[in-house]
Amino acid sequence: MKPLAIKTISEFHQLHRLAPPEHPLISIVDYAQVAEAKRNNPMPPLVAEYYSISVKRGLNGKMRYGQQEYDFDEGVMYFLAPKQVLHASPAPDENSHPSGWILLIHPDFLWGTSLAKAIKQYEFFDYSVSEALFLSEKEEATLNGIIANIKQEYHANIDKFSQRIIISQIETLLNYSERFYERQFITRKITNHQVLNRLEDLLDDYFNSNDLMLKGAPTVHFVADELNVSPNYLSGLLKVLTGQSTQQHIHEKLIEKAKEKLSTTNLSVSEIAYELGFEHSQSFSKLFKAKTNQSPLEFRQAFN
Repeated sequence: MKPLAIKTISEFHQLHRLAPPEHPLISIVDYAQVAEAKRNNPMPPLVAEYYSISVKRGLNGKMRYGQQEYDFDEGVMYFLAPKQVLHASPAPDENSHPSGWILLIHPDFLWGTSLAKAIKQYEFFDYSVSEALFLSEKEEATLNGIIANIKQEYHANIDKFSQRIIISQIETLLNYSERFYERQFITRKITNHQVLNRLEDLLDDYFNSNDLMLKGAPTVHFVADELNVSPNYLSGLLKVLTGQSTQQHIHEKLIEKAKEKLSTTNLSVSEIAYELGFEHSQSFSKLFKAKTNQSPLEFRQAFN
């Protein structure tokens, strides 16, 4: 189905047959009501102009996370940035009892605050739905408390402090989410180390093929697509596991290959640069020196 564009939070309320929002730029919605609307009226995919943060429970299904499936029994947290496509999830069956909340934030609500720019630094807004955050009961209780504070604030009479207080609560929510994601990277070791092993195999195969000379070094997006994860999620996972981003892993493999050629062949630096996919040998030399503190020729001389 063609995605339905939604520009305002009020339109979201209308689509799901909810009462009008108390504030035009921020709203907290009971997910049970949204699920009920979907049960009675299947929804198309949505493309919204606002941020959406949600915690959902009781969906009676399974979700893929990496190469494994997990039940929906625990709280599952999702993040969507403006203009991302929210694909319609299956309508809850009669035996399910969905619960949770959805926090909708229009970018205009953030205007003039530090969060207007800072919110773009939270990489989980670009994770795919299959890379959701699985919450423990304690973590979910922490986030529910923050949501209760936000709800209490915008239910009260709006004054000059309201926006500042709500923004502060949203920042706290996002910071806890970042902490919980890091915990998830660590605790789901089997799945995450499988991704790391597959990354190493992928890069080894690529760097030992003609693709390197024909196409150049693999991009972060190419690697993420091959591993079936989003680019930001992959980099976040790798930083926790190894301390390096995806790009740094690619560069490390590239330098490793360059050192091998410099130490075992008589190829010129220009020839090596060409075989490694560089159009200009100067670009290769610049990267090599940045990573090793030596020029390619200095490395070759020192090695010999």
